[in-house]
Amino acid sequence: MHAPSMNRIDEMAAYDAAQKVVETHRRVSSFLRAGMKLPEIDRFIAQTLDALGCESCFYGYRPGRSGKPRFPSHSCLSVNDCIVHGTAGYYDQPMRPGDVLKIDIGVRHRGWIGDAGWTYVFGEMSPLVRRLTDCGKEALRLGVMELRPGNRFIDWARAVQTHVEGRCGFHLVRGLGGHGLFDTRSGQPSLHAPPFISNVVPSFGDWVEAPWPCEPGELLAVEPMIAVGTGQTRERHKDWPIFTADGSVAVHYEHDVLITKNGPRVLSEGLESVNDVIQV
Repeated sequence: MHAPSMNRIDEMAAYDAAQKVVETHRRVSSFLRAGMKLPEIDRFIAQTLDALGCESCFYGYRPGRSGKPRFPSHSCLSVNDCIVHGTAGYYDQPMRPGDVLKIDIGVRHRGWIGDAGWTYVFGEMSPLVRRLTDCGKEALRLGVMELRPGNRFIDWARAVQTHVEGRCGFHLVRGLGGHGLFDTRSGQPSLHAPPFISNVVPSFGDWVEAPWPCEPGELLAVEPMIAVGTGQTRERHKDWPIFTADGSVAVHYEHDVLITKNGPRVLSEGLESVNDVIQV
C-alpha cells in the first residue's frame, strides 16, 4: 500500500498545471460552435496550450503493452456514444445541435500534470441529456467530498454509484476509472500512476485499491463516466475510442484532487463554472 508524503507534492505547481487545463476549457467553450469538426477543435486546443506555456501530455502517449498506437491528438474528443479516448480523426461529421461532446485535456506544465475533462452540449438539451449531465456533475461533487483522511477509496465509489445508479437510474461505465497523477515509485508526476480509482463498488475483490486509506498527499484524477443505457463498452481493434455497447449517449466529468490533512482540495476548481451549453 502506498502512503505519499505531502512534502513530495509541490502543491502550487500541481495547482498551476490543473488551472492550465481549466483555462483551456474556458477558451474552448468560447470557441466552440455548431458546424465545427474535431480536427479544428483539437488544433485550437493545441494552440491554446502553446499560448499558455504548456504542452499536451496526451499527444504521442502510448500505454505499455496495450498494442495501441501512440495517441494522435492533443486532446480526447468523444462524441455522443463515444465515452472517452476519442481522437480528432475518428469522427468526420460536423458538430450538430443535440451533440454531446466530451473534451478531456491533459497538460504538462513545470514538470507537473493537469488532467481534467468536461462534457459540452450543442444547442438546447433534451430532458434526458439534462438529467444525464446534472447527474454526472453531482456524482463528481459527492464523490470528491469522500476523498478525505479517515475514509477509503471505496467511499468515493459508494457515493458515486449510489447517486448515479441508485438515485438517477443511469449506468456507470465498467472497467474505466480515475488514477493517480504522482508515481511514488519514481517520485515524479505521471499521467497514469497508481492507484486506480473505480467508480463502482467492487465485487469479489476485483478492485485491490478499494480498502486503501485516503492519505494526505495523494494526487488524483477522478472521473465518473456515465451512460444512459448500459455500463458495458465496445472498442475497435487496437483503436483508441471507447463506445457504449448499446450506442446510448454518455457523459464524462473529471477533476484533479489533492487529498490534504484537512480534506480534498480540487485543483481544477472553476471547471464546473465553464459554459458547457454551446449556443447554435
